[in-house]
Amino acid sequence: MAEDIKREDAASEQPAGTQPSASTEPGAPKRRGGAKKIVVRVLIALVALVVLAVGGIVFMFRGEIATIASIKKVNDYPFYTMTYAGDYGIDEFLEQGGASNDAELIEFVIQHLMKGLPITIELPDLACSTFNAVTPEGDDIFGRNFDLSYSPSMLVRTDPENGYASISMVNLGFLGYGEDKLPDSPTSSITALAAPYAPLDGMNEAGLAVGVLLIDTDPTNQQTDRVDITTTTAIRLMLDKCATVDEAIALLEQYDMHSSANSCYHFQIADASGRTVVVEYIDDELSVLEANDATTAGAAVEGRTYMAATNFLLTPGDYDFGGGQDRYEIVMSGLTAADGVVSEGEAMDLLAACAQETHLNSRGEESATQWSVVYNLDDLTATIATGMDYENTYTVSLLE
Repeated sequence: MAEDIKREDAASEQPAGTQPSASTEPGAPKRRGGAKKIVVRVLIALVALVVLAVGGIVFMFRGEIATIASIKKVNDYPFYTMTYAGDYGIDEFLEQGGASNDAELIEFVIQHLMKGLPITIELPDLACSTFNAVTPEGDDIFGRNFDLSYSPSMLVRTDPENGYASISMVNLGFLGYGEDKLPDSPTSSITALAAPYAPLDGMNEAGLAVGVLLIDTDPTNQQTDRVDITTTTAIRLMLDKCATVDEAIALLEQYDMHSSANSCYHFQIADASGRTVVVEYIDDELSVLEANDATTAGAAVEGRTYMAATNFLLTPGDYDFGGGQDRYEIVMSGLTAADGVVSEGEAMDLLAACAQETHLNSRGEESATQWSVVYNLDDLTATIATGMDYENTYTVSLLE
């Protein structure tokens, strides 16, 4: 009995307003509030990490994302435009030795532009025409037809930190695009990031224009201790680094040229001063033809300032082979009749006159003129017709 009284006294000594600890109550439920707080904190931390990771990825690829977002479809041929917002690494390309073949170029592009995604870059059997002239107002212009099997095309704007801004035309077929694959969605547009390394003609803000044309002869494969470049990277470098024809020639002399697609090519180059040349490689040696030089297509003409090129060598000698003599004659006859002075509209008419309707090329593939473009080297505009639709042209300014 006394023991029971002591227990009651002990219980009565609890401070007023307090309850016995829940943990001492047999069968009392445990508190879960603390566990819930821990879970919430962990989830918040995970969300924060994901946000940081996504933000880091977006920041890391902000140039590529902006580039893909800039792609616009101009017409249903189709023809696209794209502004390259990132660094396509042309200086890094040269520092690591350039490329002596297409495989090395593709490997560089995959690692530095495509972040490991595989692509192909191919230059098949292309037949083209180029020429330069001057307008009645005194503007220097450069015309170009690109002839090949059907493929979509893209006008690419670039503005490298260490070079000239330019616009250039790219055949998207060289990057694996076609009727079954077009850059119409963010995922399908990723391959277009390689476009800066596949220009075929273009013009930069200094007024330099260049176009490349196929020659049906042995591929150029210079072998010295100079840095290696390929056909399309040569165009990229001239547009990025050169303001004049002389600078373009000097640039080509600094590198070992290796023809893309195991073929041979020559270049017509023009600048805003009215100067133009055709650069060829004869037995792996650089050959430069001026506008008034004798060529396999004709005798020297003193004071002539305009030239044309198609798909045969112009260097005098036993080199008169290849194709496109008929197209060359159409262009040169038109320029000669006008003494090299034609309006931009008349220049486009010349391109239309030598455009090629659908036919079988030397590979037995259907080929036709895919685009015609007239570059104005003074006001820095380009007028483009795709699919030989000369009634509906598209004009773009490099300055906009």
